[in-house]
Formats: sequence, structure tokens, C-alpha cells
Amino acid sequence: MFRKLALTLAIAVALPGLAAAEDDLVQLDAGMVTGVDQVALPIALEQGFFEKWGLDVNIARPYATGVDALNALQAGESNIVQVGVPMIGAVVRGMDLVALGNYSGNPAQLGSDTTMALVSKEGSGIDPDDLSTLEGKRIAASFGTINHLYALALLETAGLTPDDVTLVNTPPPDMTVALMSDGVDAFSAWDPWPIVALKDVPDAVQVIRGGEVISYLGFNVATRDWVAENGETIEKFLAALSEADQWMRENPDEAAQVATRWIPGLDPDVAAEAMQYNILQADRRLSDHNYRALWSAVDTLHRLDFIDDTFDVNEHIEPRHILAAMENHPELFDDLPEIPEEAMIGEGYVFQP
Repeated sequence: MFRKLALTLAIAVALPGLAAAEDDLVQLDAGMVTGVDQVALPIALEQGFFEKWGLDVNIARPYATGVDALNALQAGESNIVQVGVPMIGAVVRGMDLVALGNYSGNPAQLGSDTTMALVSKEGSGIDPDDLSTLEGKRIAASFGTINHLYALALLETAGLTPDDVTLVNTPPPDMTVALMSDGVDAFSAWDPWPIVALKDVPDAVQVIRGGEVISYLGFNVATRDWVAENGETIEKFLAALSEADQWMRENPDEAAQVATRWIPGLDPDVAAEAMQYNILQADRRLSDHNYRALWSAVDTLHRLDFIDDTFDVNEHIEPRHILAAMENHPELFDDLPEIPEEAMIGEGYVFQP
């Protein structure tokens, strides 16, 4: 008890006005997915950033996909989760969700998918220089997630439609086994799974990484009612995560070690390689580009009949909390590229497709 009290007092002296007494910490339950781009959440916990900002955050077990994380949010297991594309299907089905900031994305440019890859095997007939050779192939993707969106974008780039291939709904942790057993010819996924496959699957090849075929979607998401009642807590949460993002960008090797403690079975070498891609998109800020990324994803999924309806993205992004963090704590973002003036947002901003 004495050592714990001494640590709290030491933090309070080093960071006056930011650290809170243990009894004053605001409790919060947060959820994450088994992706390397999600690890700012446990970094903020392990590095003491949440406590520094007056929060006591409990992190739920990592979920296989964002769909699972949203199910936990709806069930009350978490107050806030990190998801991207699965938010779209949930909103269409009537879940009143609000995106508050990025966990991965790029407010400084359109087209950001460096943490995504399509992996196949030698002899599959898929030519990395000619994506039209995907025609007739079985491609694993987790339906309603960013890796589904990435696969659809690659098909469109190749002049193909979803009807030209067989898409197999597969959780990312199962994709390596599916490829190894020839259950699929290729898979689309976020890191670390493409890197895991290249390490563990004999004759595995990377067909493409990134390519700027999509703008990455990765948001901190909560229900509208909870957001309305917890504005101050949200601002502290986003500030703590922004500090964790910056620490991750400055310390990628140490951040990779954190990932191995939170993603079951993650090899340290795989984590280290994946982190080099991740830090290129570790940017909590929001801009017009992020609104456009969400709008484009909604449009694509609706146009290809994967969702039955669309929605106004302005109603499901609330930027004021991250904008407050950007204004009040600019030092947390000073190592990031500037957001172009035409993409900046502020009070009263309304996205126009």
C-alpha cells in the first residue's frame, strides 16, 4: 500500500494538476480487437497515461473482430471500443453510435491502408502484377470489417466484382490456418495476420500491401447516450490515448513488446515488423478526410448490396472532444504531419459528399 501511495505521490509531483488521487480516478471500461493498430489502449494503461489523466481504465479481453467488440458494447461489457467498418453495419441496424477520434487512420491525407495486406501462396495463380487473376479465387475476409472493405476495393481496382470471386467469412486469427490448409486461395487482413502468414505458411506470398485503395477506418466508438453524459471523461480518455500514440511513434520497439502481451500468441519479431506500418497511421486526430473515409465506406458497402441503407456521417461523428485535446494539448500532436487547410474541421463543420 505504501509503495502504491508513493508512486501516486511521485506522479502528482512530476505532473502537477494532471494526476489524481486513486479514489478520484474515473472508472471506464474499454474494448479492443486483436490488431497491432489497437495497442495504444494497453500502452496508455501500462505507461500510466490513463492514471495521469485521472482515469482508471479496465480493458476487456481483445476481441477477434470489431463486430465482437460492438456486441460487447451493446451488452454493457464496455463503455467505449475501437472499431472501424463494423460501426457501419451496426448503425444501419439501428445502434446509435458516435465516433470520437481515430485509433488508426490518416487525417492528413486520403488513402491510407499501410496496415492492410492480401496474402496468397505460390501456385495459387494470383499474380501480384495483375490483380484480375483474383477472378475465380476463394478469398477470406471478415465480413463487415475493414479487411472486407479492403478486399472489395482490390477487386474494384482489378475491374472485378464480388460475384467474380468467392468471399469466405473468416475471423483474422483463423486466416493463416485456412490458407495453410488450402481452404482459401488468399486472405485480406490487418496486421499482424499477414505477417504471421508470411512467417508460418510455407510458400506464402504477399500479393499487395496497402496501395492507398481505401482510406483506413478506425474509430473510438461509444453509444450516443453515454457520450452525452461523459464529455469530460472522453476528452481525458482521448488525451491519454493521444499521448500513448505519440509514445508508440517514438518507441516502436517497446510498443511492439506491449502488443505481444495483449495479442495472444503474437511473436515478437512479427510485432516489431507490424509496428513499423502501424506508426504511420497512429493518429488520433479527425479531419474532413476521416468523414470522407466513413462516407466512402458506407457508399461502397451499400452500392455492392452488403448493407441495406445509408446514413448521414455527420450524425455519427462527434469531433469536439478530440478537437479540444488538439487545441489544449498541441504538444501531443507536434510530431505529426500538418492537416491540410482544406481538410481542417472546427465548430459547426458539416461534411458534404
